[in-house]
Amino acid sequence: MKLGFLLGYSGKHIHVPMELIHQAESMGFDSVWTAEAYGNDAVSSAAWILAQTKKIRVGTAIMQMPARTPAMCAMTAMSLHQLSGGRFIAGLGASGPQVVEGWHGVPYGKPVTRTKEYIQIMRKIMGREGPVEFQGEIYHMPNKGAGTTGLGKPLKSILQACPEVPIYTASITPAGLTCAGEVADGVFPVWMDPNKYHILGEHIEKGFAKAGNGKSLKDFDIAPFVMVAPNDDLDAAFDSLRPWLALYIGGMGAKGKNFYHEYATRLGYGEVATRIQDLYLAGKKEEATALVPNQLLDEVGLIGSHGRIGERLAPWKEAGKRGEVGSMLLNIANPAILELFARELL
Repeated sequence: MKLGFLLGYSGKHIHVPMELIHQAESMGFDSVWTAEAYGNDAVSSAAWILAQTKKIRVGTAIMQMPARTPAMCAMTAMSLHQLSGGRFIAGLGASGPQVVEGWHGVPYGKPVTRTKEYIQIMRKIMGREGPVEFQGEIYHMPNKGAGTTGLGKPLKSILQACPEVPIYTASITPAGLTCAGEVADGVFPVWMDPNKYHILGEHIEKGFAKAGNGKSLKDFDIAPFVMVAPNDDLDAAFDSLRPWLALYIGGMGAKGKNFYHEYATRLGYGEVATRIQDLYLAGKKEEATALVPNQLLDEVGLIGSHGRIGERLAPWKEAGKRGEVGSMLLNIANPAILELFARELL
């Protein structure tokens, strides 16, 4: 099992912790991941890190697909692949309708259809077997629709082919997981219980079957985000993560349109997830946060003293041996915790 860590997105001022990244690189961490919402973009930080490292891979978790054409994303991936000696990972996501329509000003549309078409086009461009033509539901190359000149022509990338660039997608929905299994090289679940792989796996494996080429977990990286809360005060450690899950379960989407609420339900927490959502959407965020169960946090995160975290790694190690977790992507900014994970898992 490989280790990576998440940088998240910045506040008002972009901060890239190069000292921590260099430490992780020296310890054998496989990857570091940038992010974007509606502030800093994921690509600039990824390029900045790649330029100052030698071995560690750098991925985007995630690049928002509606913000870029598939061709632009392929151009970016091919450029960073060449400049870094093959260390870039293209992590893609549909984002959400609030950001897509409110910030980027484009229709949210059908995220699974978009993902399939987007990756198909990227692979055509990066494979460079000929000029790219594609007529899908969302993307048209060349585009000859309303408002066009009709002068568009199929083009082939000037850059050397690099079909080996890995493409990951972010998903937790059944349809999204099946899509990832079919067309991507890996998937980011926003959280995961390593003892309940089947909740993800049954859908991912449907995607493998759709791919029709013998694809399996040997060819696919399940790379969950794993929240880490190191603190000898166990209650304080749990409390530090409670707002994170409350936000996702309660506030990331409207009633009946919250993928994280649905995911928590599939994990066995449907009743409390609904109570959290009702309170959160009613503006009672503190009450909603207080309801997040310690048991759920413990199942999907690593919480407590260094010794407790080490003990709680056991199910993750077992999932890694079974191939059900290929990479753990950790939200850590503490050098001592980096060392703990390197010692336990590398």
